[in-house]
Amino acid sequence: MTFRRSCRFHFFLSCGLFLLGFSVQAKIVKLVVTKTEPYAGGRIFGKAGAYERVYGQAYGEVDPKLAQNKIIQDIELAPRNERGMVEYVSAFILVRPKDIRKSNGLLFLSLPNRGNVFPADTTLLKRGYIYVWSAWQGDVLPGETSPGNPRLTIKVPVATEHGNEITGKLRAEFQVLTLTNTQNLSSGPFSGMTHHSYETVSLDNTGLVLTKRIHEADQRIPVPNTDWAFSDCSTVPFPGKPSTTQLSLKDGFDPNYIYELVYTAKNPLVLGLGFAAIRDIASFLRHAVTDQSANRNPILTEGNTTVPIRAAIMQGVSQCSNFTRTFLQLGFNQDETNKRVFDGINAHIATRRISLNVRFGRPGGGGLQREDHLYPSNEPPFTWSVTRDAVSGITGGILEACTPMGNCPKIMQTLSSSEYRQIRASLPTTDPSGKTDLVIPDNVRIYFFAGTQHSPNSFPDPVSGFITNYNQNQPNLRALLIALEQWVLDNKQPPASVYPTIKAKTLVLPDQKSVGWPSIPGVVYNGQFNNVPLLDFGPAYDMHHIKGIVVQEPPTVVKANAYAVLVPKVDQDGNEIGGIHNATMRVPLGTYTGWSLRRAGYGEGDLNSLNGMFIPFRNTKAERLSAGDPRLSLDERYGTHEAYVASVRKACSDLVREGFLLSEDVQNEVEKAMKSDVLKK
Repeated sequence: MTFRRSCRFHFFLSCGLFLLGFSVQAKIVKLVVTKTEPYAGGRIFGKAGAYERVYGQAYGEVDPKLAQNKIIQDIELAPRNERGMVEYVSAFILVRPKDIRKSNGLLFLSLPNRGNVFPADTTLLKRGYIYVWSAWQGDVLPGETSPGNPRLTIKVPVATEHGNEITGKLRAEFQVLTLTNTQNLSSGPFSGMTHHSYETVSLDNTGLVLTKRIHEADQRIPVPNTDWAFSDCSTVPFPGKPSTTQLSLKDGFDPNYIYELVYTAKNPLVLGLGFAAIRDIASFLRHAVTDQSANRNPILTEGNTTVPIRAAIMQGVSQCSNFTRTFLQLGFNQDETNKRVFDGINAHIATRRISLNVRFGRPGGGGLQREDHLYPSNEPPFTWSVTRDAVSGITGGILEACTPMGNCPKIMQTLSSSEYRQIRASLPTTDPSGKTDLVIPDNVRIYFFAGTQHSPNSFPDPVSGFITNYNQNQPNLRALLIALEQWVLDNKQPPASVYPTIKAKTLVLPDQKSVGWPSIPGVVYNGQFNNVPLLDFGPAYDMHHIKGIVVQEPPTVVKANAYAVLVPKVDQDGNEIGGIHNATMRVPLGTYTGWSLRRAGYGEGDLNSLNGMFIPFRNTKAERLSAGDPRLSLDERYGTHEAYVASVRKACSDLVREGFLLSEDVQNEVEKAMKSDVLKK
């Protein structure tokens, strides 16, 4: 087997075809505003004043013959209109100052995560940001994330071959947290019932094998075909109502198992149009001015004819961070008129790429230690700069397309602790053997929020048996977003990168001795992490660009543990040494992790998705000694409540000076400490 880059795509890059002066062809041809309303009840946001919220639909069309669009999987098989274009319709929401002249000129595109819109940051609105959310994920189904808040969806076409249905092999995994009778066929463990499932070509399960196993590497155990069916048992007993998009199990799906089915699916969506949709709407909002009401730029308010955009930033959170990395790598940061699309990017809490441009792709797929471990999008290249990956033989990097085009944005990669064990965050900064730190490009900053989990929150986790990690990174991220704004608009240099490195001895192998994990009573440490196998999905799949057709399912494991995955080293409390330490980490009340382990009945010993733990310190020395806890107690650390609050106040002051906290956020942090019951008598 050989691994090679896509010759056709490489030809486009090396021959400079992306740099030719194309006329405006792939574009937003119609923009329909469906509703305009005061934002936040007409609240005034500082000097930016009141905002308006605009809802609408962007009608786009893409020329399949243009070089920059040919990378889109199956675009040549998509239906075309009378102009020979491939069409899509994307929902968007825009939040703009009511008086657009009060904007600071920054367009901030926040990518919806599985159709869900992240709230606008109040501080950024006060600075005059123009927020936009636009749909890109074609397998998200219509619906609401909460009452009155619809998921943003994009309509993309189904690929056909000369008018005939396309079929192909598809592997689906099913994992549940409670005993469940029915699962959607191919929506993935993170998507629930909110995502499109590719239909099976037949309701007959003859010749198909549903398997189960407790751990990823365990032998697959066949489930008798009489015990499962393509059906819906949510309202009627097994075998249920026949369904081409659902799977039912006679005795239910058990949380202890990973279930797997390879079946023949039909009608692949041309999901890669999502890249073009984001490119085109951002370009339209930045540059388009027209007197035609159907295409009037919604940024323009009444009486304005000048688009005030000075620069644009894209933020992707979690799976959307993977989108930003793939968007860049495939060359979508240059529009059809050769203009740069985004001047800045915040890639937050994810470091891989996304399977949006794969036939029968599932961009919400995991690739975690337990969930969807062998799913496409976790292959090299991992690095920002162009490097040669000695394991696969691939030479490439996330910046491989924008560098020769000269349109690379300024990038901030921000990370929580969870990404190191579950999403292999060390790979973009180290060589494959884990022996050497890589040089990070000048236009990239990497910031690690030590002691935080993927999505900070606090609740009793039934899977691990621990309280999840509440340690918030949003105040620190907010400060960095403003630093990114100033870097983009004014070329003011942001703080230097802060993340664990091999040289500093803060990035190490995951075993307990190397990490330095203390023996905390009741906490098991087994060194678990998400290893990286080198996989072969068949000759029609291009791992270099996460593109093509997967024909080998499950994939062949060419080399297990092909890359060294490193994790942050910890101190005597179990808290990470490297990275940005927020006030919580500088004045800790316990151990804050980005990982936890599954307990018995849930795949015991595996990593627990992206959830971490908060393990509180004991109150007194006597309590900790009685429990056998080596970590100092709260009383030993701070002595009094007042001393604890003073320590928090100093930590916040230091963070402001270092550029990792805004002055306006200090009071909130101090008030939380004052209101806490820490060492209150």
